[in-house]
Amino acid sequence: MSEQKSCGGTRKSVCEFVERAYGTVPEYLWAKFPQYAVLRRTDNKKWYAVIMNLPKSKFGSGGSERIDVIAIKCVPAERNILLSLKGFMPAYHLNRENWITVLLDGTVDNEPLFALIDKSYELAKDKTRKQIRTEPTSWLVPANPKYYDVEKAFAENDVIIWKQSSSVIVGDTIYLYMAAPYSCVLYKCKATEVNIPYEYSDGNLSMNKVMKIKRLYTYDEHAFDSAVLKEHGIISVRGPRSVPYGLRCRLEKASENK
Repeated sequence: MSEQKSCGGTRKSVCEFVERAYGTVPEYLWAKFPQYAVLRRTDNKKWYAVIMNLPKSKFGSGGSERIDVIAIKCVPAERNILLSLKGFMPAYHLNRENWITVLLDGTVDNEPLFALIDKSYELAKDKTRKQIRTEPTSWLVPANPKYYDVEKAFAENDVIIWKQSSSVIVGDTIYLYMAAPYSCVLYKCKATEVNIPYEYSDGNLSMNKVMKIKRLYTYDEHAFDSAVLKEHGIISVRGPRSVPYGLRCRLEKASENK
């Protein structure tokens, strides 16, 4: 995996990543364009990327040779920054403010490309109306040992309180990502109680609502370190976020086989 991550992004590397991360199988919808593939979420069927094979002339290069590209969703605030980088161009046949085109000729490294695809996948979530979720899901949640001794807390009790994201419900799986010096996913927990009023502030952390989480499993420090997370497009964990499909499978398998 590390060898693959060090090279530039291609159609093959992208297709392998989205299948591993989200369970996405490319859809080839147009007989006239057999190399065009749509990538869509399985829950709401919305597109989060389109892989195309376009003439180089579309991007200012001479000749009729065709090149693979991927169109992904982006936020307008990041668009101009991305366009200043090599391998990024305005969207082709899509909303130019909310989409951007990336060359798949090895120009852009897999690591930043996968991170942008992960963002595009999140941007394709339903936002038209707030839905009440009833089915449990999984979250990757950061923990900073500089401010809170998680190991000591779990040594004293398997159930502890934790700052709650408004999206968490009872039954959700919480994977705690420990910041440096650990830089790894260390604990698998379950949310057992949510929406508990709790006023706290110390200059580094403020809370007005917490949840109770129960430790289910402790991983080896080297099993899911930052290098493993990067394989699944996760560059940093600054706040609660959903767990990519492929990583979730690996985390579940590791905790079940011990």
